[in-house]
Amino acid sequence: MITLFIFYIHTIAAVAFFTKRWQEADIKEGFLAVGFLALIFSVGWSISAFILQFLVAKEGFARWLDRDTLSLILLTVMESVFYYVQVKRRRKRIIAA
Repeated sequence: MITLFIFYIHTIAAVAFFTKRWQEADIKEGFLAVGFLALIFSVGWSISAFILQFLVAKEGFARWLDRDTLSLILLTVMESVFYYVQVKRRRKRIIAA
């Protein structure tokens, strides 16, 4: 259930990124934003799964909280920090201009 919720969050984020970039620039920018999100998601999930394989057993802590779910949670936290920093940096650049 947690895994489904995390995938749902990423789907909503992809739609939001596409819509925002499409309205600001054009449809190619929208697809580029979704591609960037997919790239960050796939590489980030691989890295977080690699890190957690050394720290957590495959079964995880419970039936609903296995290592894959924990890696998705770690990925979502890392992505949130990354996108927050990017938005904050962009706002500073817009305000300075």
